[in-house]
Amino acid sequence: MIVNLHKMRTVLSKEVEYYFSFENGDYFVNNWLEKIVEIEFQNEINCIHCGRKTKKSFFQGYCYPCFIKLPQTDECILHPEKCMAHKGISRDMEWSEKNCLTDHVVYLSNTGTIKVGVTRETQVPTRWIDQGASQAIQVAQTPNRHIAGLIEVDLKQYFKDKTQWQKMLKTGNDTESDLAYFKSMAVDKLNPDLKEYLVASDEIVQVNYPIVKSPDKVKSFNLDKVSYYKGKLVGIKGQYLIFEDGMVFNVRKHGGYKVKLIL
Repeated sequence: MIVNLHKMRTVLSKEVEYYFSFENGDYFVNNWLEKIVEIEFQNEINCIHCGRKTKKSFFQGYCYPCFIKLPQTDECILHPEKCMAHKGISRDMEWSEKNCLTDHVVYLSNTGTIKVGVTRETQVPTRWIDQGASQAIQVAQTPNRHIAGLIEVDLKQYFKDKTQWQKMLKTGNDTESDLAYFKSMAVDKLNPDLKEYLVASDEIVQVNYPIVKSPDKVKSFNLDKVSYYKGKLVGIKGQYLIFEDGMVFNVRKHGGYKVKLIL
């Protein structure tokens, strides 16, 4: 089948369920495990928002005009503390009212290392799955994206804020840490002016991924450089397909790429 890639839809279950949703239907990607998968780039990229052809993809799937004008590609998506929607400043206030001026969660997650992050409350646990977290705990809940960003910036002094994807993929489902302890550390360190937003519950969400075998070494391939790949699928974690030879494919990074998938 020839399709334009989009990030996989996920469902938190005993083992995360992964789905490709294409125009011709949904595909349960977990069923592809231990099968040979071929990915062939068709030398075409279509913007995941407007559909126009683009020679280069920006922000994981957008054409340049959409990248510079859409609210979902604005600076505050990567830097929540810079969100100005609470002051009435946005590329699209209607969008921001639904996505920025709504409850946000600051969390700690275990992706092989302990990291701090921010997501909309409605994106829990999707955000944790997309980053490949094996565990996550809520630290704070805020009424908007900006305040959540301020808390994240404060805690970035003590915790990483980026996923180390190689380590995340190599740890498989075997990584476990005392997130309640790290949360208590975060609570102690947090600026007192921000402590009113702390979440009392220490519930830890555990996430298990469909992995037959975790690779000892990983190497990602990019369709801009490698237009064809064939290998046995042995795992899915985050938004990565993991193959038996240690090659991994970041589906989300290739949003809008037209490919032929052969099973």
